[in-house]
Amino acid sequence: MRAPNLIAHAAAATLLAPVALAQPAAPRTLVAVFAHADDEGIVGPVLARYAREGAHVYVVVATDGAQGGAHTDIPRGPELARVRADELRCASQALGIREPVTLDFPDAKLGDYAADPSLLYRLTQRIADELQRLRPDAIVTFGPDGATGHPDHRLVGDVVTQLVRAGAPGVPERLFYAWIPVEGMQAMNPRGAPPMLVPQAKYLSMRVSVAPADLDAARRAMACHHTQYSAEVVARIVPLQERTWNGAVSLARAFSTAPGTDLFR
Repeated sequence: MRAPNLIAHAAAATLLAPVALAQPAAPRTLVAVFAHADDEGIVGPVLARYAREGAHVYVVVATDGAQGGAHTDIPRGPELARVRADELRCASQALGIREPVTLDFPDAKLGDYAADPSLLYRLTQRIADELQRLRPDAIVTFGPDGATGHPDHRLVGDVVTQLVRAGAPGVPERLFYAWIPVEGMQAMNPRGAPPMLVPQAKYLSMRVSVAPADLDAARRAMACHHTQYSAEVVARIVPLQERTWNGAVSLARAFSTAPGTDLFR
């Protein structure tokens, strides 16, 4: 009787054994937290790029937008808030990102919250709850300058920064600040930027490359905000943005966690 070919049997068993297939990596999640509908435009190409690459991208807007409308005859109040919410949905679709999240705090009033701890805590908790639900891998918001100096911008950025530094549930360490160059503010407002708002170039160390398709998406998204930008303003700002970005959008890192023992070293 011939001895069984153990090597052959082992090879066959190996071939027939179930193969563990590598599981695809879960999509990353990027959340941009801003004060108003249309604020997302300062990083529009970045949002479009990551959405195009398959990330889950969300915009969270803190206010209802009821007080802002530089290019509309709609009276300030609930009707303007409804229109601006529609504009934000239009912009989100143009960017290819998820349905926007609006928290509906009163527009142009967040700066007042600093004087009322109960209101400030409510805003903080609401933003914290949303970030815990979305569980982002990275966040973009305003730096301490608020990009334009707007009190609503400043407070939203401060709250998000507080939550990252405190290690709030579901909140990542990767936090980046958006900004607007002086030329951009001059295009929107001939008076230009108030002093000391624009970060020094050395702090804009994160450069996110974007494609022509991302720039086009950002252009279409900006045009959605009819109450904020006239066609003439869009035509003036968009080419300036594209020249400034020059293929990559710069952001500032919020934190460095490098250890140290001496404040002067």
